Amino acid sequence: MLRLSEVKLPLDHAPSDLETAIRARLADLGVTANGLVRYTVFRRAHDARKRSDIRLTYIVDVEVKDEATVRTRLAGKPHCGLTPDMTYRFVAKAAAHTVALRPVVIGMGPCGLFAGLILAQMGFQPIIIERGKAVRERTKDTFGLWRKAVLNPESNVQFGEGGAGTFSDGKLYSQIKDPNHYGRKVLDEFVKAGAPENILYLSRPHIGTFRLVSMVEKMRATIQALGGEVRFQTRADDIEIDQGKVRSLKLSNGEALRCDHVVLAVGHSARDTFQMLHDRGVYMEAKPFSLGFRIEHPQGLIDRSRFGKFAGHKQLGAADYKVVHHCRNGRSVYSFCMCPGGTVVAATSEPGRVVTNGMSQYSRAERNANAGIVVGITPEDYPGGPLAGVAFQRKWEERAFELGGGDYRAPGQLVGDFIAGRPSTSLGSVVPSFKPGVRPTDLRSALPDYVIEAIREALPQIDKRIAGFAMHDAVLTGVETRTSSPVRIRRRDDYQSINVDGLYPAGEGAGYAGGIYSAAIDGIEVAQALALKLTAGHAS
Repeated sequence: MLRLSEVKLPLDHAPSDLETAIRARLADLGVTANGLVRYTVFRRAHDARKRSDIRLTYIVDVEVKDEATVRTRLAGKPHCGLTPDMTYRFVAKAAAHTVALRPVVIGMGPCGLFAGLILAQMGFQPIIIERGKAVRERTKDTFGLWRKAVLNPESNVQFGEGGAGTFSDGKLYSQIKDPNHYGRKVLDEFVKAGAPENILYLSRPHIGTFRLVSMVEKMRATIQALGGEVRFQTRADDIEIDQGKVRSLKLSNGEALRCDHVVLAVGHSARDTFQMLHDRGVYMEAKPFSLGFRIEHPQGLIDRSRFGKFAGHKQLGAADYKVVHHCRNGRSVYSFCMCPGGTVVAATSEPGRVVTNGMSQYSRAERNANAGIVVGITPEDYPGGPLAGVAFQRKWEERAFELGGGDYRAPGQLVGDFIAGRPSTSLGSVVPSFKPGVRPTDLRSALPDYVIEAIREALPQIDKRIAGFAMHDAVLTGVETRTSSPVRIRRRDDYQSINVDGLYPAGEGAGYAGGIYSAAIDGIEVAQALALKLTAGHAS
């Protein structure tokens, strides 16, 4: 098939206009009127660089008659090429003699879920252990924190089936390179599990929390139907390593689970697991992450700033944004995990600490837009070894708990007051969405001075690009600390730990992904590496 890109049409074009534009492009390749057999939309995006003339931009795959001849005419033709083969092919297949012990996957977030699914589809019957609860029970516990300020440290936004991505915007895109098109496998599996089919072609697809709940359940059922096993409320408390190889896991129920191949997909908040692995000599190192706040604006303000007269158009939906500002103090401030029409959520997993994150439903219909406004930091900012970043995060989460009143409310401040350097004593027109609630205060002591200085400088500068961004009544809510893992558990080219054979660090917690999409892709890659090792006869 042929791939045609940059096919642009007005927002309100008729369905037939797309085919007309395709035929015009094909005519330039010498394809006659009856030469088009069929076409499918591979990607649809919008180009809003000119707010007065926002257009839809398509990438389409077309089948034509006498394709071999048409291919010879592609040279020198802009935005015309061949459709890549995105078919997913399993790299191995389990046989009865290839697996002495079933592979184990620790964690059932996006990475662990896809690692387990791929292993199950290849016939390896994995055992998946998840310290939290099944997704519906976990949702009740999460609402317990949001509605009643009651935290369950083992079942919350961070821990439980589906991982942290379950309570997010459900974004399914990333800037990672994906030369093997594993992302297509991710999207296909999500559609099989009940996601809307438009995620296959929208340029920035998302699912939303409530849809993810039922999808995760269906994917778990698929794993189980293929012989996989899922154990909830089961934590890996220790690991036995002998002569540089994994031998067993000690589980929270007291069981010693013999295993020689373990996928470590624990997520970025499994701090006790990081400590355990460090104590057992698994090599890890501190890595950069970011600190900041959540910022909330009326969604309508963002829509008007991004789309002008087209704000509210059904083809555009709720507007998002992505911003960055390089500060005089050498820091960079950028938006993180922007959630159009969403809410700010309580995302702590430890008592006595406050953490914020963002979430949207599929409709993105809530009144506010929110995003993390964060500052990049490096291990030089928190010296002290591989786990120093964990201690650094905890310090500021504890401070947020204190500033919020010690009852899981979050400290908040009006943007106008924050820029002016004065405390907020009340809220304005923007009603913060964070539950259990927001306590107006002064955020200047909520994060390091260089972070406060950078954000204070950045907000008025971003306002020059997004009119109203620094509006007085916009709300900052603290603190955003779990932007990414504070550690990287180093691995070799074969995806195994650099000093422990059979241990496969994976996903966001190990420092190799950021978000649902990239974590799922990493889970696929790790599962393939493990399967190749098993079928090569190296299982010990």
